[in-house]
Amino acid sequence: MQLKTRQLALCAILTALALGLSVMENLFPVTAAIPLPGVKLGLANIVTLFALYELGAAPALTILVARCLLGSLFAGNASALLFSLMGGVLAMLVMIALKRWQKLSVFGVSIGGAAAHNIGQIGAAVITLGDTAVLGYLPILLGVSLITGTLTGFITALLVRAMQNLHLSHS
Repeated sequence: MQLKTRQLALCAILTALALGLSVMENLFPVTAAIPLPGVKLGLANIVTLFALYELGAAPALTILVARCLLGSLFAGNASALLFSLMGGVLAMLVMIALKRWQKLSVFGVSIGGAAAHNIGQIGAAVITLGDTAVLGYLPILLGVSLITGTLTGFITALLVRAMQNLHLSHS
């Protein structure tokens, strides 16, 4: 992946933004309103989904992995790294595949990514706990992913549309 200086700078900015959103989201846990363990809005996913549409698959995956690694390092929580990486990388791979399907909107890609993220995190829980009992929680998380995926998809669609209008106005 050969990045131009401008693209590299944008990747760095988007990584910092994703990391900031992730930290902010941890300060205000959704579990206060929705008492389900592991439920998050996934605000940082807005950044990676936006990067997928604006920069392409490789830069978006790089931003995701950097955010996961830095987030784990800053939080001092190495055990969360497995959950972040398994959920995030699976989500990104699914979103890359879904984005290629022309009939699917940003919303569909986002919802698919949210569902894949939850599947990846349940996989990490199975590995960590050595028990498949957590698989019973997956249907609940998949239901929540419809809501969170729609929300992140909506915000990302607004950002992508705004960037398209910005590109058109500079043409």
